[in-house]
Amino acid sequence: MSSPETKRPFLWNQPVAWVAIVAAFGFVIYALSGVLLPFVVAAAIAYLIDPVVDRIVRVGIPRVGAAAIVTIAFFAFTTTAAVLLAPVLQHQLVGLGDRLAVVSRQLFELARPYLDDLFAHVGAVDVQQLSGAGDALRTALGWIARALGGVLSGGLAIVNMFALIFITPVVVFYLVRDWTLVHSKIDSWLPRRHADTIRSLLSEIDARLAGFLRGQALVCLFLAAFYAAGLTLVDLSYGLLVGLLTGILSFIPYVGVFVGMATGMSIAVFQFSSWIDVGLVLAVFLTGQFLEGNFITPKLVGDRVGLHPVWMMLSIFAGGALFGFVGVLIAIPVAAALGVLLRFAMKRYMESALYLGSDPP
Repeated sequence: MSSPETKRPFLWNQPVAWVAIVAAFGFVIYALSGVLLPFVVAAAIAYLIDPVVDRIVRVGIPRVGAAAIVTIAFFAFTTTAAVLLAPVLQHQLVGLGDRLAVVSRQLFELARPYLDDLFAHVGAVDVQQLSGAGDALRTALGWIARALGGVLSGGLAIVNMFALIFITPVVVFYLVRDWTLVHSKIDSWLPRRHADTIRSLLSEIDARLAGFLRGQALVCLFLAAFYAAGLTLVDLSYGLLVGLLTGILSFIPYVGVFVGMATGMSIAVFQFSSWIDVGLVLAVFLTGQFLEGNFITPKLVGDRVGLHPVWMMLSIFAGGALFGFVGVLIAIPVAAALGVLLRFAMKRYMESALYLGSDPP
């Protein structure tokens, strides 16, 4: 007669159960991606500020009070910054859109003699049509820029930002307040036979995420402040917008500095008549990269995330393609977790008979 363990239901076969759990989780994220944004943002903020709450609790303040103090302080600071910067950024965004439209027209006029010669030999394209296309492009870019400005001042603030403004702070407070309770509850759900292994994996994932997310957030804040101040001081048009954009996009390896430098240098070439001024703009970017690569990132982040930059970029684009903006936000944590799990699986594989060709020690 077979023992009960050999007659377990198919659902409780461990590989099948874990695959089913992961598939169900992915389906829920996909189905609810349109409404998850405030909760994902709240979870990220709670994860970032939880160490501060823990330090206040160690001083002797109850966790409810510590959670309230840190949550209020965080959102008071971010709200004040947003109120002060939003009008300036909207103005610069609209102006940058208009400038891009004008520059596209100027580039077309510069290239027109060469296009005339080319099409004189080819004889298949009407340059006047291309000129009309340039006018249409300029009109479209100007319309897009003004539409974005309208979104910032109207619909986005009223509709899309409603949940982030009113729901996210509440969720952050409850998550931070109950962080230890949630941790204990999840630990109680772990299968007892593998609880120690799962705890070890979760601890490694937490260490890598804490080192990367909290460290990289500080790096992005430093770079955003440095580039915004530096580009403004060298009198680059839209320097505040370009600097903040460069710092925020620095969360994605190489993308932030590439986009920021390309945008800033393009503006500088058309704005300044002296190459010295253009060189000053370049110097700001090179100085920022030097400080980031040699001091800021090694100190705050190091190699704790254990992810190759290509893998990080792939995960961000894949998350965005699958789940939209929510996928972009959860891409790095998921990639870090997968990296830990894959390294664990490879270690087990290289200790197994499948790899060794004989019974494992």
